[in-house]
Amino acid sequence: MWESGNDPTLPSEDSSSTHQQDASMRFVPVPRSVKASRQRPADGRSRKPEMPSRGRKPPVSPAPNGQKAGSRAPRPPLKFDEKLGSGERLKDLRDRRRNGASSPAESRRLKPVPNPTAANTNRRRRKPRKVSMLSAGTVSTPPRPRTRSGTALVYGTRLLILGVGLGVLAGTILSAWDPARYFAAGASQSDKTEQTATVPATPLEQASALTLGQEILPLKNDIQTLVAQQPQLNSSVMLVDLDTNAFLNINASVALPCASTIKLPVLVAFFQDVDAGKIHLDELLTMRPDLIATESGEMQYQPPGTQFTALETATKMITVSDNTATNMLIDRLGGKDVLTQRFQSWGLTSTAIRNPLPDIAGTNTSSSQDLVTALGLVTNGKLMSLRSRDRLLDIMRRTANSSLLPTGLGEGATIAHKTGSIGTLIGDVGVVDMPSGKRYLIGALVKRPRDDERAEELIRKVSRLTYQYFSQPVPPQGATNPSQPTQPPVPSGTTPQGSSPLGTRVAQPN
Repeated sequence: MWESGNDPTLPSEDSSSTHQQDASMRFVPVPRSVKASRQRPADGRSRKPEMPSRGRKPPVSPAPNGQKAGSRAPRPPLKFDEKLGSGERLKDLRDRRRNGASSPAESRRLKPVPNPTAANTNRRRRKPRKVSMLSAGTVSTPPRPRTRSGTALVYGTRLLILGVGLGVLAGTILSAWDPARYFAAGASQSDKTEQTATVPATPLEQASALTLGQEILPLKNDIQTLVAQQPQLNSSVMLVDLDTNAFLNINASVALPCASTIKLPVLVAFFQDVDAGKIHLDELLTMRPDLIATESGEMQYQPPGTQFTALETATKMITVSDNTATNMLIDRLGGKDVLTQRFQSWGLTSTAIRNPLPDIAGTNTSSSQDLVTALGLVTNGKLMSLRSRDRLLDIMRRTANSSLLPTGLGEGATIAHKTGSIGTLIGDVGVVDMPSGKRYLIGALVKRPRDDERAEELIRKVSRLTYQYFSQPVPPQGATNPSQPTQPPVPSGTTPQGSSPLGTRVAQPN
């Protein structure tokens, strides 16, 4: 409740004084003691104006001349000194009230005074909080403080939910990305020099590739007779008829130094990697000084750093038996240990590369059975594609040294073969195509006294007897093969394909 004083010197409510225009007003409440000391009028009536009855207008007093009815007469504005004086008196009264020296009369005349120290004069009052119908009849209780265990449980639950969400998101991204393709591609590139066998053949697969039938006993007896005439020589012979699967085996599984015949399985491994895309035929290989080898070959005469294509290197390894080319391919295919493991996976149990070429000491070993098996797997299309097989056989048909197996062949026959020769061993292995369409595999390794020429002659005689045996007419069904070949031997003085007169030695690549 607010009261206005009766002092005529104080400014009225309608005045345009500074403290009424300012929005920051401080209102001082009237003490209850002052309210109680107020006296009612003499007639005992209330000061409230009488309210007009419903439907009737309150009486209007007559307005003076020149004024509208119901309007209040304007008061004259206060002068500046009067405004200043009233403000000082109000400040005086406020200070006296704070000090407890104000009287009830002075408190009754107290007017609202502007508060110059207020920071926000337009601050609005906070509205009371609305109470919903559901909570209107309940008594709100203050929230209980959370304990440490409760807080840990809440945070643990939140972290669990967050982890599950992140896991689901990561799984969705990985399933869309499909990293298995990239990881698999990266693994195939990193294993370029570690895994070299693209079509590994187990012994069981090999047996099915080279299914052996009956042994050719008449031919075996003839060859054993020749071998017995040379007791100083240790001979190993393997022969397979690709049409009937008939075979001949004379000490074929014995491991012997293989000389340059080791280049045949190296060539097979090279074309396997060509099919797998690990090496390209036009890829350039650099001849490093540590790969240059003496003895056989012509690449050794080129300066170090010379580059050759992979196909040219493989061709020189076979046609002219280039040792430098062989070392370059062994290095490119992963090294001697990796290649030896590949040979074992094909079922070549006696074949191993232990030293680079030229292997004069004869530490690299194989057997006639292993060499014939490798060539048989190639001709049957078990180790490489048909295109690579045809290219491999074409390279082997261009072998420059034709002084061993080719000398025993007749007119019109062709052979794809690889020779090998060191001081203590000589050998030759190949596949022969006869004019009649017959095809057979033959391999012969002969360990000898150093540079003994009888070993070379023995291989020529074995080739001649084999060709003569397969050249005879096919006997009628149910008839037995004769023990001796019916085709007459080659007359003396004549030279079959690629042969030279006996006793005359021709310098050929090994």
